[in-house]
Amino acid sequence: MGRSYSRLWYLLLLVPYLAMMWVASYNSIEPVWAGIPFFYWYQMLWILIGSVLTAIVYFATRSRDN
Repeated sequence: MGRSYSRLWYLLLLVPYLAMMWVASYNSIEPVWAGIPFFYWYQMLWILIGSVLTAIVYFATRSRDN
């Protein structure tokens, strides 16, 4: 069970991909944050979220032997 369970963590890596593929959800200018249109800051936010999710998956799936 441990090995197959750890593979489920990789599904988290799909979240940023799916969020970026659904362009209609962020294809707008409003709301503007610090003068940056929503279209741009939403994508930059997902870069940070993707990095955090990648770290979570890494630490959850790395070998316990090391």
